[in-house]
Amino acid sequence: MMENQKFQRLPAEILYQKELDTLIANEQYPVPPGWNMSPRSVFTYICGGRSGKLEITPKYIGNPRLVEIAIATLVTDRALLLIGEPGTAKSWLSEHLCAAINGDSTKVIQGTAGTSEEAIRYSWNYAMLIAKGPSEEALVKSPLLHAMESGSLVRFEEISRCASEVQDALISILSEKRVSVPELNLEIPAQKGFSLIATANTRDKGVNEMSAALKRRFNIVVLPAPGDLKTEMDIVTQRVGQLSGALGLQAKMPDQDIVEQVVTIFRELRAGATLDGKLKVKTTSGVLSSAEAISLLANSMALAASFGDGKIRAADVAAGLQGAIVKDEAKDGVAWKDYLENILKKKGLAYYELYHACMELNK
Repeated sequence: MMENQKFQRLPAEILYQKELDTLIANEQYPVPPGWNMSPRSVFTYICGGRSGKLEITPKYIGNPRLVEIAIATLVTDRALLLIGEPGTAKSWLSEHLCAAINGDSTKVIQGTAGTSEEAIRYSWNYAMLIAKGPSEEALVKSPLLHAMESGSLVRFEEISRCASEVQDALISILSEKRVSVPELNLEIPAQKGFSLIATANTRDKGVNEMSAALKRRFNIVVLPAPGDLKTEMDIVTQRVGQLSGALGLQAKMPDQDIVEQVVTIFRELRAGATLDGKLKVKTTSGVLSSAEAISLLANSMALAASFGDGKIRAADVAAGLQGAIVKDEAKDGVAWKDYLENILKKKGLAYYELYHACMELNK
């Protein structure tokens, strides 16, 4: 465990190893081929509950039925596609599903504009290829190919950021469950337990629409943004606590009043209206998701610990708000100043310090 403390970020299967081991040890239900535990135990790990005497912490706070659908999809031979706005915990959920089902969440393909078909299938060690010609030793297998051979899950993050022709390289793999290597006259079949979890954002620029043929190979689960203020506050509070512990931030957790203020501001700017629906609000170009609220509060804790007494104050939060909201000075700067003067200023005493701290930064 001491060895792990030097790493910035540990995979879920190491962070929650005790919970996973306990669920496996207490298993009472049938376990699908290639899985470490039953679908019911995976659900308990994701949504929380008890296993023996151990309290299992919830990893995903949201509609539990969506989690059940996602888990049930992975029991079948169909791949899973998690769709939603940025910050709706798509990657977080996919990582924890892999950790619970296989004990390995590290087989990942990161989709970008530069992702090639080789990153999905295989590439070659060109020095060995030139020296000895095509051989299995010269074959460099992708995470997907490793998952097929081991009968495990692979994650494909931001699949819609890849070019359409690269995305479509998955069609035959998901249909035939095998990869052909013509240079070696070889076909690599998928073992039982293999599946793919992909994620796709709905709002980011540079998104390439997935073809209808590829979508048909997936069961699609849409993860919504938190439906109400309290749910989003619970998500933010939990993740800030986990993040501050992992980073070793020597600061006190933010008061619930501060969490409520940040989440309220984000929700109102996202929705273009105050929470009570009485006033319209100019929207900004940023997403202002729960993930950004978590990062903002973690950064505020770092400020408070490094340059204060460890207690988050309005000035610490204001600095984070300015950076999170104003991405485009021309548009967002105007919208943020309008929000400060017409909305935040009129929210009363609870927001007094935050309002003045924000105005100081906008002078």
